[in-house]
Amino acid sequence: MIEMGLIVLILAVALGILILLRSIKHFAINAAIGLVILFAANSIAALNIGYSWIVILICAIGGAVGAIFVILLHFLGISL
Repeated sequence: MIEMGLIVLILAVALGILILLRSIKHFAINAAIGLVILFAANSIAALNIGYSWIVILICAIGGAVGAIFVILLHFLGISL
């Protein structure tokens, strides 16, 4: 009976790790898209938004929405 419980525990842990890795993958892709949008806005549109830690964190956590938020704040004159 203990062996059956151990197998169920191992399967549950494996499923949890799989779900965690999938969410990390989606977070990394979202962060990369946000940072590419910010870089493109600085390069193509010459917005001169500074790359401070808070700007990078907002773009990394918020992704594309975070990058647009930083660009909007820049247009409103609020520097981060």
